[in-house]
Amino acid sequence: MHDALADQPIARVRRGDVEYVLLGTAHVSRASVDAVHALVERESFDAIAVELCEPRYQSIRDPEAFRRMDLFQVIRQGKAGLVAANLALSAFQRRLAEQFGIEPGAEMKAAIDDADARGLPVWLIDREIGTTLKRAYRSVGFLERLSIIGGLGGGLLTREEVAEDEIEKLKQGDLLGSMFSEFAQESPPLYDALIGERDRYMTARLRQYASESNVRRVLVVIGAGHLAGIEKELVAQKEIPQPLLEKLSLVPPAASWPKWLAAAAFVAIAAAIGFAFTRGARSGIEALQTWVVFSGGFAALGAIAAAAHPLSVLTAFVAAPLKPFRPGIPASAFSAGVEAWLRKPRVADFDSLRDDVAHWSGWWKNRIARTLLNFLFVTLGTMIGSYVAGFRIIKNLF
Repeated sequence: MHDALADQPIARVRRGDVEYVLLGTAHVSRASVDAVHALVERESFDAIAVELCEPRYQSIRDPEAFRRMDLFQVIRQGKAGLVAANLALSAFQRRLAEQFGIEPGAEMKAAIDDADARGLPVWLIDREIGTTLKRAYRSVGFLERLSIIGGLGGGLLTREEVAEDEIEKLKQGDLLGSMFSEFAQESPPLYDALIGERDRYMTARLRQYASESNVRRVLVVIGAGHLAGIEKELVAQKEIPQPLLEKLSLVPPAASWPKWLAAAAFVAIAAAIGFAFTRGARSGIEALQTWVVFSGGFAALGAIAAAAHPLSVLTAFVAAPLKPFRPGIPASAFSAGVEAWLRKPRVADFDSLRDDVAHWSGWWKNRIARTLLNFLFVTLGTMIGSYVAGFRIIKNLF
């Protein structure tokens, strides 16, 4: 009979009075599920720690949680991009899982179920995915930010089948790291945000939980890409857990130069339009028309690309040229809000959301995903249209 623990990455680390048994898993793997069950059956533990944060834990506990998502609040609070990124990550994981008939994160669910069956506490040790993505995005330059966006998009659009032995090779990496492929390896700041910081964070959480509990042996179920890092940190980490956790949870402020650049661009465009009027009413009106047609037109094209309702397209066209008069409220928020109002998500959209976004065409089929696409595409269209309009206005003057 095959031993479920044979060739599985396992490390045992003792720190103080606590022994940590680290099991490295692939997040989409039958072998990893079997390994979790086998370890829990063969050995006794006082707690089971899993590589989950509270929101991901709740999504496993309550798959219906998406039904309670308030799409208007998501748009109003500017979280549409973050929700879309989370869905893209989920889509990457689910696309792999579909090939082998196993749910994404099944090994984490197995650990939680085994803990419940034995009355053991479940420790949630990972950092929130939103914090990780924000820290990763803001830790790198423009080109590397494109790699993050490309990694999320690539995980969504690629259609290649992946062999099961390749899935097992994820034991040498991490789900987030695998999405960004060689970019994560070649960029030290990106790699640290995705892997290194989380190694330190999860170690600090383990130490914090252990200090608050009377435990002697803890099973730690983690992606195998974190096993070596956490094993090392459990031996070497000296910082007090809580301050370290707070430090690693801070989201760096957004760089100020893009805002100043955008503000300078709009001042220059406004000045160019004003200068055009000094040459005559006709010249000024032509400059205004150029601004409206290009800024509004590209925003509308973004809405069209998202297959938005005609009124959502019209809203994007009208709102985009008014950008200087509505600072902080993007045209995409108006357009996506109209889309969500006109095409209210149905129960079926919530039920099928995770499955729909696993395939690129599903983003246009599902009303929730399509509204998020509307927000993203109109944002991109508005940005492109504004700069194209400004370039043409200034070029025509000189």
